[in-house]
Amino acid sequence: MPELTVLVGLQAAGKSTFAGERFSGRWVRVSKDRFPRSARHKQARQMREVGRALAEGRPVVVDNTNPSPQEWDPLVAAGHAYGARVVAYWFPPDLAGSLRRNAARAGRDRVPEIGVRATLRRLRRPAPADGFDAVYEVAFDGRGGFTVREVLSVGPDAGPGAGPASGAGG
Repeated sequence: MPELTVLVGLQAAGKSTFAGERFSGRWVRVSKDRFPRSARHKQARQMREVGRALAEGRPVVVDNTNPSPQEWDPLVAAGHAYGARVVAYWFPPDLAGSLRRNAARAGRDRVPEIGVRATLRRLRRPAPADGFDAVYEVAFDGRGGFTVREVLSVGPDAGPGAGPASGAGG
């Protein structure tokens, strides 16, 4: 059974580093950030790449901010349409940390601070009720790596409409 993994979190939260460490090898990594800046219809292109990989039976990781159901609902639907297990990895917001790591980026990789803050306003923790077969929470381990734990039950702030209050810092 193929797997579709959706990363959810702020810019500079560690998603790409995590994806590179955890989902290398046979995983197809799809990210709108990897498309040329001038690319048009990035969402449609992303969905084509995801669909192509799943049709081939290959596991896929979608490495974008994916802050809300607006972004992840089409991915969840596509994954289930191809018979894939659909998993979310949630990176709880740490605004100060993301802004600090983002400021250390150069060139195109650096996101304007207003963009990070705009994502924070839209950011919502995913839950199994959103169609995910599993949801995992990812945190820095303090030693240059990550800790991952499955979210077996979620509190009331994880339901539809929940916003950055679920762990947002500032």
